[in-house]
Amino acid sequence: MAESKSTPVTPELYDYVLAHNPPLNAAQRGIVELTHQRLPESAIMQSAEEQGPLLAFLVRLIGARHVVEVGTFTGFSALSMAQALPEDGTLIACDVSEEWTAYGREAWAKGGVADRIELRIAPALETLRAMPAQPHIDLAYLDADKGGYIAYWEELVPRMRPGGMIVADNVLNAGKVVDPAATGTALAIRAFNDHVRADERMESVMLTVADGLTLARKR
Repeated sequence: MAESKSTPVTPELYDYVLAHNPPLNAAQRGIVELTHQRLPESAIMQSAEEQGPLLAFLVRLIGARHVVEVGTFTGFSALSMAQALPEDGTLIACDVSEEWTAYGREAWAKGGVADRIELRIAPALETLRAMPAQPHIDLAYLDADKGGYIAYWEELVPRMRPGGMIVADNVLNAGKVVDPAATGTALAIRAFNDHVRADERMESVMLTVADGLTLARKR
């Protein structure tokens, strides 16, 4: 068995990491705090605080202009990516909840990027299948229902431009992916991880960021 060199993340160390990352701006901080205040039981669905700056970094790193997000919740990750886009960049946000995304709409307006984000309230598969079939997406962030990950992946990959990136969240499922008797969400994520690893159209790495993050690049 391989030996992990990962440093255990204590609350103090986590605060240290956040203090050495780009700070959240007022709009980002506002939606993070509002989500925890208004939706305490669902706030776990929000991307981890350090993922906002990371997603923005990746948008800038690959020069993304066209971003797709599958699973928007209250809009923190969409806000972070949209603020990193050029002024003429676009982000299509896919979700099925008017209630949750209403918080996002307010945050995007406060963050000055409402004109860069197109929210589509519909099953994500329908939204993805309605997109042009040719490669045109620069970056896609996958953070929706885990049972749908493989189907979303299969719609996204052909639409990614060469060098484009798919970022998939929650690929460790709180560590449950290593359970041989995994069922439900954990089993779906295990199947997705195996699917990604076997996909020769993409090259990918899995990272122990937050609840696990896979970065995949179109060959």
